Amino acid sequence: MDRGPIFLAGLDRSGIGFLCELLESHPHIAMTRRTNFWAYFFNRYGDLSKPENFERCLAAMMRFTRIQALQPQPERLRREFFQGEASYARLFALVQEQNARRLGKLRWGDKSLNSEQYADTILAAYPTARFVHVIRDPRDRHASAMTHRGIGKGKTAAGTAIWLWSVRLAGRNLQRYSGRYKVVCYEALVTRPEATLREICDFVGEEYAPAMLMMNGCGDPSNRVCADANSRQEPRHIWTTSIGRFRGVLTEREIAFIQMCARKEMAHYQYPLEPIHFSPASSLRFFLADYPVNLARMLAWQGLKTIRDWNGRNPSARKLIQRPELLD
Repeated sequence: MDRGPIFLAGLDRSGIGFLCELLESHPHIAMTRRTNFWAYFFNRYGDLSKPENFERCLAAMMRFTRIQALQPQPERLRREFFQGEASYARLFALVQEQNARRLGKLRWGDKSLNSEQYADTILAAYPTARFVHVIRDPRDRHASAMTHRGIGKGKTAAGTAIWLWSVRLAGRNLQRYSGRYKVVCYEALVTRPEATLREICDFVGEEYAPAMLMMNGCGDPSNRVCADANSRQEPRHIWTTSIGRFRGVLTEREIAFIQMCARKEMAHYQYPLEPIHFSPASSLRFFLADYPVNLARMLAWQGLKTIRDWNGRNPSARKLIQRPELLD
């Protein structure tokens, strides 16, 4: 565990889960998914050097299904935690280290969505940690969210707002943490997987392993790509057909809105603009209705996010399962 942890940052439907599968197939790396340590538990229970606060935090963590999947050992956590610094970061690391050892891995990493907003705290807590932030064309990312999550057509504003939020944080974190923060485009990952993985391995200080492209190390049994994982001997085929899929999913007005709001950021990541050919009636509808309404929705999203960040987050009831035996 002498090398620092690896944190994946980025939005859902951006390829962050795909990169997680690739990394956890490395013989040295154990990746976890959506533990949400920093969003749900960090600094929520007071000073952990006080046993009562530690027990409240541990009990909450042990009820979270994503942490239960790591098969933590609460008694061992109690014993080891009070032998060193009583911090949230160390408690989270102890859970991750237990899981990595259980899997026979030397290093741990975590994929929790939107972790880019916690980069300051995480990188201060783990001086040798590395962040890899995955970014995808905002039009394809929004089209994927609409297709796979069934979100409504009126969510284009929120999809654009959250993409801009993530991309701007990526730029800010890159400047602030040069050498410890890396941005990877999803399109490069699927069109040049080996070359891109070699770059990522060099960045995190690991030797590239061809087994990564086979994705035999996927640790989530609910994920369909893990089926028959142990029998797979050849690299899994990586599809590029999702690039540009937005053309068959989004309307011209939706594409136009995303491009108008994210033009500068898209140009930075070399996402070409799609030509838009409005009819006079469509043009009128876009500029008099679609654009101002979606702009107002973007502002509302930003306001709501500020309120949520201020109040903190809690895991939803469906993600919590009472498991008293884990507290023994």
